[in-house]
Amino acid sequence: MSEPPSETDLPRREWRNFYGRRHGKTLRERHRDYLDSDLAALSPGPVGWDVNPERHPLDLASLFGGREVWLEIGFGGGEHMVHQAGRNPGVGIIGCEPFINGVAMLLGKIRAAGVENVAVHPGDVRDLFDVLPGASIARAFLLYPDPWPKKRHHRRRFVTPDFLEPLARVMRPGAELRVATDIPDYVRQTLIEVPKAGFDWLAEGPGDWRLPWGDWLSTRYEQKALREGRVPHYLTFRRR
Repeated sequence: MSEPPSETDLPRREWRNFYGRRHGKTLRERHRDYLDSDLAALSPGPVGWDVNPERHPLDLASLFGGREVWLEIGFGGGEHMVHQAGRNPGVGIIGCEPFINGVAMLLGKIRAAGVENVAVHPGDVRDLFDVLPGASIARAFLLYPDPWPKKRHHRRRFVTPDFLEPLARVMRPGAELRVATDIPDYVRQTLIEVPKAGFDWLAEGPGDWRLPWGDWLSTRYEQKALREGRVPHYLTFRRR
């Protein structure tokens, strides 16, 4: 695994626009308990601007004991992340999600499943990119990201250079990026922008984007899409 970057190599941006929700409905008591009792111990490190203004790099070897590291960007309710952690105990998985209600749901699933190979960043993934070592991520998941359907909001989508370029920096050559979405225009933008950022699309035939991955766990977002008649697409890329 690559050595952590020195602090002088890390971006020092002072502020970023953030779009989306950080809070939803009032948390139930058990969810507040998960946040109070479990979140601090599962943090990958002080990655937020307020607690890490100097952008100290993460030591992934200390965090996961030398395991290969995967990243889930926007884990929603956390069911897929916990599923992957349970299937792959020899891998360390970092989940990133700014929506605190989803973070609380994930913490409950982690506690119930008893998985220990996970870390949770409850914030903007760009802050996490700033402190991840270069070429340190072996697999990344972007599953049903916010579609930002209005054309004037497309620049807020993850599949834009502001997100894809730092993602490419932290992914090792040959690393796999999985993208799932039910929005045709998001598929179009993904297939245009992700290769520009240094990835190759691995599809050889229709089944490669119509059928889910062999270890896939359908999420609640996907189930909603299916109920509403939308068609999921499963896109697999490899970092050059």
